[in-house]
Amino acid sequence: MKSAVIAVDHGTRRTGFASSDPLRIATRPLDVWHGEGAADELLDVIADLVEDHGAGTVLIGLPYNMDGSVGPRGADVLRFMSRLKERLGRIRILPHDERLSTREAESLLREAGHHGQARKARRDSWSALVLLRDWIEQGEPEREWPQPD
Repeated sequence: MKSAVIAVDHGTRRTGFASSDPLRIATRPLDVWHGEGAADELLDVIADLVEDHGAGTVLIGLPYNMDGSVGPRGADVLRFMSRLKERLGRIRILPHDERLSTREAESLLREAGHHGQARKARRDSWSALVLLRDWIEQGEPEREWPQPD
């Protein structure tokens, strides 16, 4: 049986979230969390979102380099994913390529009429929304965690 999905656009200072319903019909951006990306508090926030939404999967945007390799920022995200897996245990933690998600989120925000500070405040969660929709459109692939280069 399918369950909800939480998507995470992990950042060093801000982290955005989006969610889907179990049937993947409705997707929506959630709030942005402001704080250090390596903070234990962020693990708590994600654990709460998983519980509140009944999620069985957490999709994490992985910042690949344009050549497909995993650089230093990607390695940071992989370390965070490992900590999250330890914390959540039974929940699937999946990486998904987030290249160009911010650009697509900016475009969606402009189309929705958000400008200036309003657009900036929503960008991270809308990036998570783009990530989630892309994953669903690709057939919900379960990719292996890559190794940093």
